[in-house]
Amino acid sequence: MKKTLLACILFMFSLGAFAQASDPAAPYTKQINAFIDEWHDDAAHARPAYFDKMAANGVYIGTDKTELWNRDQFKAWAKRFFDKGKAWSFKSTKRNVYMSADKNFIWFDELLDTQMGVCQASGVLRKTDKGFEIEHYQLSIAVPNPVADKVTKTIKDFEAAPSVK
Repeated sequence: MKKTLLACILFMFSLGAFAQASDPAAPYTKQINAFIDEWHDDAAHARPAYFDKMAANGVYIGTDKTELWNRDQFKAWAKRFFDKGKAWSFKSTKRNVYMSADKNFIWFDELLDTQMGVCQASGVLRKTDKGFEIEHYQLSIAVPNPVADKVTKTIKDFEAAPSVK
């Protein structure tokens, strides 16, 4: 009986050790998710800290083909929204986080619930002595495949119109 009890206890401990070892980055991933969620919340509430979370040479790529900015250009473009006290509201509905072995570089992709509908985004973070910084972020509107032909035709027609040029 003692051998059986001892075997059960050892088995339970081994399961616990295995469960902990299965994702050693889980606490770190939780910090990363909190950082990105806070960044999105900063925009929703037009907090200047939004731009502080971006690296000085960080890049933001928006949904329009003209929207490729460094941090300061993006800040200047977004000023009109932040001055109103409310910018954009992005809520992540799904996020995948990946990282280098030394955990200094993090990349992620996410699905977002936005005022534009469902969007996809991807980004790159760098760990610094002060915390994380966003080095690169790219936002795109998620276009369902069944309507992609209509969307691309609409874009082509729009760009071919004389008023666009």
